[in-house]
Amino acid sequence: MSNLETRPAEQVCTAGEQRDGIELLTPRDVPLGGPRAMNVRRTIPQRSRSLVGAWCFSDHYGPDDVSSSAGMQVPPHPHTGLQTVSWLFEGEILHRDSVGSLQTVRPGELNLMTAGAGISHSEESPSEGRPPRLHGVQLWTALPGSALGVDPHFEHHGDLPVARVDGAVVQVFIGRLAVGGRDLDSPATAYTPLVGAQIDLEPGAEVRLAVDPAHEHALLVDTGAVAFEGCAVPTSNLGYVAPGRPALVVRAGAGAPARAVLIGGLPFAEDVIMWWNFMGRTHEDIVRARDDWMAQVAELGPAGQGGATGYADGAAGRRFGQVHGYSSGPLRAPALPDLRLKPRARPGQG
Repeated sequence: MSNLETRPAEQVCTAGEQRDGIELLTPRDVPLGGPRAMNVRRTIPQRSRSLVGAWCFSDHYGPDDVSSSAGMQVPPHPHTGLQTVSWLFEGEILHRDSVGSLQTVRPGELNLMTAGAGISHSEESPSEGRPPRLHGVQLWTALPGSALGVDPHFEHHGDLPVARVDGAVVQVFIGRLAVGGRDLDSPATAYTPLVGAQIDLEPGAEVRLAVDPAHEHALLVDTGAVAFEGCAVPTSNLGYVAPGRPALVVRAGAGAPARAVLIGGLPFAEDVIMWWNFMGRTHEDIVRARDDWMAQVAELGPAGQGGATGYADGAAGRRFGQVHGYSSGPLRAPALPDLRLKPRARPGQG
């Protein structure tokens, strides 16, 4: 998924800050594709917290009725320096990318795209035979410096580890987690120690998750009344806990089932700048990525004015490659701000 804000703010992503208790992060509504399009609820990044482990972006959307609309329509757009993690509760999304992938993702399955130095992709609700509702999360993780040069690639995982314990179902889509004495280890590629998992709870059920006390964690509540480490977390909010806990307890209220997504990992050790869909270390990284993308967009043929099926042949060797088959041309990058993009010092560094 792209950040489609026309005036994206500079997001300075710093290493994880440690705080006692639970920190509640409230979402902001962002229109995906314009004011008449579907809205998403974004909890990170924001000023008070820009990272949870390597997790640097969290959009929560739906349930949206897509039976009589176009649903999700995100034209080809670029990424650098991160992974995109697509996870659904309901519906279907069709993914296309510049390494040749064409893959539909459904609930309980994972689409994972690693950008490396540069990739482009599109996402859309299938035009025919799709379920009537769309509901899920779009997450990004920051790549560490050691992985910035990896070849861009895509993974789809349809068989992920699940544990069922005392009225709770826990499915780990990336990383690892211990539940009910079992270690759940996802086959998805991760470049830093982290975890991403869906937790479903029957009314009144409680689950205890064994975690690495060196990691920080956050819980995004999708539906139902949920307490995270004894603190109520409202729907669509993210409840954050600092490192230092060997276990985490998630409990559903007695009135209805509940669903949440747990993210976490080792506090990210590098300062990075995230602007639009680009992750870099310096202002120059962002400027270069934007220039490379816009040079590629400029090579579009006449079909790019509407009804395009891909990039013009001259763009094939460009940094971000080609996306074939989407019904319109690529997104243009917003204008950079007048000020220089600079990482903020991590806590304790002034």
